[in-house]
Amino acid sequence: MMDLPAINASLNALATVLLIVGFVLIKCKRETAHKWTMICCFAVSTLFLVCYLIYHYQKGGGTKFPESHPLWLRYTYFTILISHIILAMYVPVGALITIYHGFKDQRPQHLKWAKRTFPIWLYVSVTGVAIYWMLYQMS
Repeated sequence: MMDLPAINASLNALATVLLIVGFVLIKCKRETAHKWTMICCFAVSTLFLVCYLIYHYQKGGGTKFPESHPLWLRYTYFTILISHIILAMYVPVGALITIYHGFKDQRPQHLKWAKRTFPIWLYVSVTGVAIYWMLYQMS
């Protein structure tokens, strides 16, 4: 059986890299490369969401934090998890609206949405990897 949590963390890590590359590309005025990088980033994030939902459907629910982990890690985990969940609800909508304005060449609206969506999407991707590490790699 596939290790979907590790795959999900890898997809989040890849999305993080693509977000940063896309940001650098647009700052360097490389619009076509930026466009394709962000399309790839959205595809990777969509694949993550599909894998995430499949994993939790197969598992039949949420993931329990290991009781063997230290208390400080438990508090850190839940603090990050709460902000991650709340902000993750914004990402699909924010990303789609940002992409829509980009495709329509509506630059002021695209920039307005990108300034909101980029840091949230980046935070969610990074914290997704951190959550994986706290659950499965730290002991």
